[in-house]
This record gives sequence, C-alpha cells and structure tokens, in this order.
Amino acid sequence: MKIILLCILVLCSVVSSYSKIQSGESRHVNSHRVSKKYSPEWKDLDTRPLPHWYDDSKIGIFLHWGVYSVVGFSEWFWSNWKGGDEKINKYMKEHYPPDFTYQDFAPMFKAEFFDPSEWADLFLKSGARYIVLTSKHHDGFTMFPSHRSFSWNSYDVGPKRDIVGELSTAVRAAGLKFGVYHSLYEWFNPIYEDDKKNNFTTRNYAETKLWPDLKQLINDYKPSVLWSDGDWETYDTYWKSTDFLAWLYNESPVKDEIVVNDRWGIGIPCKHGDFYNCADRYNPGSLQNHKWENAFTVDSRSWGFRKPMTLNDTLTTKQVLYEVVSTVSCGGNVLINVGPTQDGTIAPIFQERLLDLGSWLEINGEAIYSTSPWLHQNDSLNPDVWYTCRKTKHSHRHPTAIPKPSDNIRAIYAIVLHWPTTNILLVKDLSTYLHNGVYKIELLGNEGLIQWNIKNGVTSIELPDKAKVRSEKAWTLKMSLK
Repeated sequence: MKIILLCILVLCSVVSSYSKIQSGESRHVNSHRVSKKYSPEWKDLDTRPLPHWYDDSKIGIFLHWGVYSVVGFSEWFWSNWKGGDEKINKYMKEHYPPDFTYQDFAPMFKAEFFDPSEWADLFLKSGARYIVLTSKHHDGFTMFPSHRSFSWNSYDVGPKRDIVGELSTAVRAAGLKFGVYHSLYEWFNPIYEDDKKNNFTTRNYAETKLWPDLKQLINDYKPSVLWSDGDWETYDTYWKSTDFLAWLYNESPVKDEIVVNDRWGIGIPCKHGDFYNCADRYNPGSLQNHKWENAFTVDSRSWGFRKPMTLNDTLTTKQVLYEVVSTVSCGGNVLINVGPTQDGTIAPIFQERLLDLGSWLEINGEAIYSTSPWLHQNDSLNPDVWYTCRKTKHSHRHPTAIPKPSDNIRAIYAIVLHWPTTNILLVKDLSTYLHNGVYKIELLGNEGLIQWNIKNGVTSIELPDKAKVRSEKAWTLKMSLK
C-alpha cells in the first residue's frame, strides 16, 4: 500500500512539474508572439512606440568633440580648409609649416585634463537626463577604438583613451542616459569617394566601414540614443537605413531602449525616425504631430569649441531658458550643445549656462519633466507665457497630442519668461478654465496662493514682490484643483 501511494505521489509530482513547464513554455511563446518584429520598411518601422524614457527626460546635453577642437575654428574646419576658405588658409600659413596636414592635429588632441566623472557631475547638476557624444564626426576620426579606423581614433592617437567607453561609464554611474552621435559619411574617405564617383551604385563604404562601426558602437557601448548625421549626399537605399534600423529594433542589445533621429538619407528628415530633428536649431514654435528635438548650441556660431568665441557669441541664460520652455511646451526635447576644448575641459561660460539651467530646474522642473503639451502652447495674448500640463496618464504612444476630454489633468503650468513691471500678469488662454472657480494658483518655489480675477475674457494674475521670489529669469505658475 505504501509503495502504491508513493508511486501516486511521484506521478502527481511529475504531472505537476510537466504542467508548469508547459505553462512556462506557453507564456514564453505568447510573450514571443506579442513582441513585434519590424520589417525593413519605413511604414512598419514608423509604428514602433517611442520608449518612455525619452519623452519624460526632455533635456539632453550634446558634445561635439574631436580633432577639430585642437585648431578651434569649428567642427567643419577640415572641409572648409580643403575648400579654400581664405581665413583658414591665411591662419595656416601664418602658424603652421607648408606641409602640415589635418592628420597632424591628431597627436595634439591629448585631452589630458579629461575627467569623465567631473563631466558627468556637471551634467547631472545641469538637470539634463541624457548625454549625446560625437563618436565620429565628418572627418572620420572615431572617439572609440574602431575596428575599421586604424590609427585614426582616440585610442591609437591623441588621448590614447576610449573616450566613448569612459564617458558612457561615468554618465551612467551618475544615473543619466548615454547616447552617441555618428556621421554616416566621411568627407575624404577614399572608399566613400569611390562609391560617390559611381553614383552610389556601389556600397563598399557602407558595408565595410559604416555598418561595422555602427554595430560595434551598439554592441560594445549599448547607447540609449543613436543620433545619425551626414546622410544628405545620397538616399537611404545606399545607407540601407531601414535594414539597419530593423536590426536595431529587433535584434540589438538595446532594441527596447534606443531612440534614433531622422537623418537617414535624402528625403527622410522630418518624415521618419523615433524623433525628428528636421534641421539644426529646429524650433518651430508650434505644436508638432510627432516627437521632435531642438538641438541647439550655446555658442551661437559653432558646434565644436571655438577659440575666438566671445561672450556675445554665447546664448544668455534667458535665451537658453526660452529654447527649453518653448520647445517642451510644443512637445519637443532640447539637446543643448557645448564643445569641449582640446585638453578635455568644458569652458567656464558653458558650465555657468548649464548650472544656471540646473538651478532653475530645481525649482521649476515640475513644469518640464514628464509633462505633456496643453491645449494651448504660447498664450494668445501674452507671448512671454508658455504652457505645459501634467496628466494622470501620460500618452507615450502619442507624446505630442493635446489632452483629450477624458484625460485627467492634474495641473496646468504657465511658464513666464518676462516679469511684468506692474507685478500683474495678463493672460487669455487660462480664462475659460479658471472661470469655474475650481482651480487654485501657486508660484513654484514660493508658499501661498496667488490671487487672480477675470475681466472681458482676460485673466489678471497678481504676482508677489519679485524680490521675495526664489526663481530667477523665468517663473512658473501652477494651476491645480482646489
């Protein structure tokens, strides 16, 4: 009897284990089935939902850094020099021997004071949530030990360091996301030039240089952003952009995390990509129907570090705040560019702008991070006021959509870029919503409620004494239910 009972128990255990295995397999299969595989076609790639982190982050830092930082004219120095720029020719004749080449600048790019942890700490204090570094600009010099760029990378010459690797580690240790910029083309790469002479009917450069470099970047450094550029000389069919993105979204180690921009060939910008750049310093000032990004420079004249830069060339803190506020109000992200020096430092004026932004965000970040566009963006009466809102359930699938009637709006934010001399702020687009009397108004950073009244469709908001207000250069009014 005991033997029979034991056999029954063993059989039950086997059946139970088998059922669990089958159930687990079923769950795995179902999970696999619901995981969409994207085909290499724009129509299908465009259906990929935007990863949540990107829209929530709102603010990133862009870093244009490389061999071009040595001479300190701009990141386009080599191309402009070869193109016969008179100012550059005169400078080179006065300061360098006749046989000096662009490649001779590389050993001078030492980055001897580059401290990735210090940079990461600065970026954290700036309020940025992600960092994008140039892994390769149009000169072809890579900031990582590329397997296809021998002796023309930061590991073999110059700093003798894996810049991408070191900075990615430090940035992530600070709790920020890390991304890379990568130029598709290279100005004077002979393999690319041969493809170009063949009207891009051959693809030797794309297959033997570009794709291996991109896959090395993705596999080795697992970036959260891939910021493509240098695409404009030929079509996406030459770059095989859709094939690469299908691999990126389906098989790569960052397939669920990564976001890409829209620079993948002639006719692609502002039409395809996880987010659109459309053009440098793109800020349309109105709500867009697709997630977008405003990449702009603190030095108004260059992306790379410029030695002749003057104070008047740089954006003021108020100008930086305008770009941030107006962009986020219209559903975009900002990518704020600073160009590090050849020795690996970030100019004090750039540091000051970033730290000013961070101080402002400590008080007003509630109106920026994880917010949504409101029904109105720029107030129709007061151009110095921009709106955002916070919903109970944020729409990551359609991050630039205005609130639906069914959405539960927890707060409306009015960000004021100019303090009225009378301390009375006049706005129009809030009037309809304040009229029912169920909202209260607060000034972020200050205690107490703000008084207001409506007359002839215009809302007058009584601001406090400016001397007692914590925020500087821009201020946020928060409307929420009583």
